[in-house]
Amino acid sequence: MQDNATEVTAAGIARLAGVGRAAVSNWRRRHADFPKPVGGTETSPSFALADVESWLREQGKLAEVPLRERVWQQLVGHPEGPVTALVYAGCALLLIQERPTVWLAASAGSDERMAAMLPGALEGVIVPRFGAARGRGRGVHRGREVGGAAAVNSPGSASGSVNTPAEGSAAAATSGMSAVNSASAVNSAGAVNTANTQTAPNTASAVNTPADPTTPPAPVNTAPAVNTPLAANTTPAVPTPTGPQLLPTAPLLRGVADLAAELGTRETFEFLLGRHLDANPRQYTLTPPELARLMAELAGSAGTVLDPACGTGTLLGAVAPRPDQQLYAQDNAPDLAALTALRLALHAQVTVRATAGDTLRADAYPELRADVVLCHPPFNERNWGHDELAYDPRWEYGFPARNESELAWVQHALARLADTGTAVLLMPPAAASRRSGRRIRADLLRRGALKAVVALPIGAAPPYNIPLHLWVLRRPERALGQPEVLLVDTGRFATEGRGGPDWQAVRGAVLDAWRAFDRAGRLDDEPGLARSVPVIELLDDDVDLAPARHLPPATAADGADELTAVRERLGETLRLTADLTPPPVDHATDPDRPTRWPLTTIGELARGGALVMRTGGNGGHARVPVLTDHDVLAGTAPSGLLPESDEEAVLTEAGDVVVPVLGGGSMARVIDDSTVGAVLGRSLVLLRPDPAALDPWFLAGFLRGTANNRQASSYASTATRLDVRRLQLPRLPLDEQRRYGARFRALEDFERALRQAGRLGEQLVRGMYDGLTDGTVMPE
Repeated sequence: MQDNATEVTAAGIARLAGVGRAAVSNWRRRHADFPKPVGGTETSPSFALADVESWLREQGKLAEVPLRERVWQQLVGHPEGPVTALVYAGCALLLIQERPTVWLAASAGSDERMAAMLPGALEGVIVPRFGAARGRGRGVHRGREVGGAAAVNSPGSASGSVNTPAEGSAAAATSGMSAVNSASAVNSAGAVNTANTQTAPNTASAVNTPADPTTPPAPVNTAPAVNTPLAANTTPAVPTPTGPQLLPTAPLLRGVADLAAELGTRETFEFLLGRHLDANPRQYTLTPPELARLMAELAGSAGTVLDPACGTGTLLGAVAPRPDQQLYAQDNAPDLAALTALRLALHAQVTVRATAGDTLRADAYPELRADVVLCHPPFNERNWGHDELAYDPRWEYGFPARNESELAWVQHALARLADTGTAVLLMPPAAASRRSGRRIRADLLRRGALKAVVALPIGAAPPYNIPLHLWVLRRPERALGQPEVLLVDTGRFATEGRGGPDWQAVRGAVLDAWRAFDRAGRLDDEPGLARSVPVIELLDDDVDLAPARHLPPATAADGADELTAVRERLGETLRLTADLTPPPVDHATDPDRPTRWPLTTIGELARGGALVMRTGGNGGHARVPVLTDHDVLAGTAPSGLLPESDEEAVLTEAGDVVVPVLGGGSMARVIDDSTVGAVLGRSLVLLRPDPAALDPWFLAGFLRGTANNRQASSYASTATRLDVRRLQLPRLPLDEQRRYGARFRALEDFERALRQAGRLGEQLVRGMYDGLTDGTVMPE
């Protein structure tokens, strides 16, 4: 079957042919036989991928399409949408990983044969890994109970045999698929409010069917039986797709299998999932991997782990795997629950139970007692079930106010913990101090449930403009005599760039403080960083748990030494600045100097081969630091990231000149050791001069002229854009260029010294104010 169901946009055609989008528009106008749109809109049409490839091949315009790009185009053009296609691809990858011979047997032959055989083959891996649906009216004869769940097996199963009616098999093969495709509104944590649908226990389900030489043999379930405390009427997060659903997906699944042979099953799914998340950044609020790792390390090793707001499964994926481990996940969005289940199953050989549903309103695991609960809940959610859940037994520490949804998640996590189990939640800083939550915070403290509050640096996780908190909680066995709470503030580890905080320093400080506190029940004061505070000191009218309000300031000696070091560095920088100050301007007129230079433009130089122009914006195959327009303007090191793509990234080389094109500023930066090898970011143009024709410092200096930028800029109602091709340069001999270049380079050094002096001056002033007000610096 041809891949007529897969659609591709003009941007996708451009990537296939290795041209720009303007070329695709020209082909549509000039070639009457160009494929007609089959979908999309008038302004953004989509085309059948098979027709486009055929036309490009006939015209000799089809570039060698990388396998990754072909599979990605098939996924984004799937008729049921990219998320559903990603779920189907994950199911196929799980079959390839666990039963490769079954996949080979099912995928041999035509697409129709594969679509007919795959549901049975997929059910043989999906049901043992994720469980089968349970509830009323499914027509399943309950057999021998294994771990509290009915074991339903084929005659060859190691767990015994219980016959199942054929209609139960059909229901299991088709149930719940629409849940993956439901359109839902994503909340701030990447969760979507949907109907309550949950998953089921680990049952080993295979169905007795007549012998068929073309049908893959029913698999034997070797997964351990697990006592899964699930609510009734649950639906698995990953239902088995049906033949009609798989038929238009067959070309995608074959491409995915080829990509898995090249990359590996787990790496293939991570690539496709990561590219989908990168392409839709506003739909999901993700937990950064470094933060997920820190939260998992704070919680420690565990056999049973729950994430009640799992998103894409980053937190559960950060947990160190161990034998017989059980991972439980729930999310409002059915597609996220399914993607999490597949991601975890491909990650390690552990028991995975994932379900879709509103965790607070319809908890899928009411009887679960986990060793660890990790959670990045939605923030500031007012519609969390306040009116319906007033008498819920989970509110052991008090009924949360309508605007305290985060405290509802805290109590849900504690209710699902085993005795002495540990929960780590990412919290907004307001939850530590809002007056509406002070009674619940006080009860958490009195009963010894809240163990630590860690203030993270700004930029640690979205929203990046506020310093989020980590709360570490334990379900207390007994009340302690004089309990203390660990408070840690890692704000000092924030960085100026956009790459997030110094995670190595954050992890070291937090884990060292937590492990010492966990062993002894208290911690010696670390001024400005960490302190264990007696609970009685926090039980005032506000019950404010913000760490910065309770930590002792840095010691006087440390503060004075630090300020002295800053002052010395400032003095050295100011002396350097004085040395670099440009000499007085000579206003005398040189009679040999022409009144005007003959000028050329960057566009003319590019056409003549004196330089090469490149634009940025593609991340390439590897994660490499990205030089952003902000970095160029601020003179800082590369700090950005771009989504991984098959399009070649533009890497900077020594002597390149980089120019921002947005914002109306006059700036150009010569690439040096601190920026060489970075990926060129968006809204930047790279100029690579021929050393035999152009001096890079001469080039960068003249590009910064105010009048030059003004004549080369265009203006919209809210923005200014620079047309780099229109920027002008004087035609000068190379020796004369180097004279100017040396002067421009000295100005760059002077400018860099001024920036450093400004930063040190601000640091010194701030430190003096802090020292005088906290007593670490005396006024004399």
